[in-house]
Amino acid sequence: MKQLFSSLFICVLLIISCKKDIAETNILPEQNQKTLKLELAEAQKIIALPLHCLEVEYPNKLGQVLKSSDELKSPKQLRPIFYGCFDWHSSAHGYWSVVKLVKQFPELDQDKTIDQLLTKVFTDENVSIEKDFFDQPHNKTFERTYGWAWFFKLQEELYTWKDNPKAQQWYKTLQPLENVFVERYLEYLPKLNYPIRTGTHDNTAFGMALSLEYAQTVGNTKLKDAINSKAKELYTNDANCPIAYEPSGHDFLSPCLQEAWLMSKVLPQPDYKTWLQQFLPQLFDKKFDLEVGKVSDRTDGHLVHLDGLNFSRATCLFQIAKVLPELNHLKPIAEKHFNAAFPNISNDDYMGSHWLGSFALQALDAQ
Repeated sequence: MKQLFSSLFICVLLIISCKKDIAETNILPEQNQKTLKLELAEAQKIIALPLHCLEVEYPNKLGQVLKSSDELKSPKQLRPIFYGCFDWHSSAHGYWSVVKLVKQFPELDQDKTIDQLLTKVFTDENVSIEKDFFDQPHNKTFERTYGWAWFFKLQEELYTWKDNPKAQQWYKTLQPLENVFVERYLEYLPKLNYPIRTGTHDNTAFGMALSLEYAQTVGNTKLKDAINSKAKELYTNDANCPIAYEPSGHDFLSPCLQEAWLMSKVLPQPDYKTWLQQFLPQLFDKKFDLEVGKVSDRTDGHLVHLDGLNFSRATCLFQIAKVLPELNHLKPIAEKHFNAAFPNISNDDYMGSHWLGSFALQALDAQ
């Protein structure tokens, strides 16, 4: 009898222990997890945003340096391709969104209006004018590296659209500008002694991550190796990133998560896990959570950045969980961020509509 009670006691302890382990995983049962998918309905909603603005010249934020009054020209005169969507980089990732979505959902361009638009703007003459602007000595750093990175992503999509002869021609047409940015990036990286850790356009990790994806896809080994080397130099010894201090008032990127996202692409999985345990140890806590960014005024071009932050956080968290499956508990946090922002993207106000669709698409693509 004593032996029987002893065996029962051990069984009870084992059951309690197993229940505790299951509870501590904090992972939703598979059937209860809501999987976000890029389907036609979402694609139609996202593609409508850049299509609405790619040929809208004003309002416009030019942002260049003027050497003389002779350079006072309209956005379209200065940038006959990337003049719409408020600024150069938003136009670049607007075209990226359009190309990526039409590749995946050809029915979005049944009437060929998108094909006609790309054929009209991606011409040798327009590229020459765009290149002339970047060749001005006082504008050589224009859009470094954020705009360059989004242009690389556009080229990556065209490069991989192998079954579309027109896309292959568009890629070749845009190559002179691509070559300028590759050369500038290779010149810039050796000079960069410290990373830029902002939550906005200048963030070093964001630009490097997008550019690395492009370099790997098109086989640019020189750029890939340069980015990998600089990323390790800048970030390997980082530890205890203060994510609790985020976000700042107009962030659309998370400095901590963008760095973790980049390093997931740079380091082998075992090394990445060790690095991440030092850099963001709280991600390994099954109870970790992150409050979504709250937007108080979507007509304010800076405050609406926080919708973008929710999308970019989702992108990073999906990617980290993909590389380290033991961090699967980050996926519901990513979904929460995505779902907080996606209902807000519309053509209602230009301050958000001209760019947010691309960040929503990036998050969906990261799963």
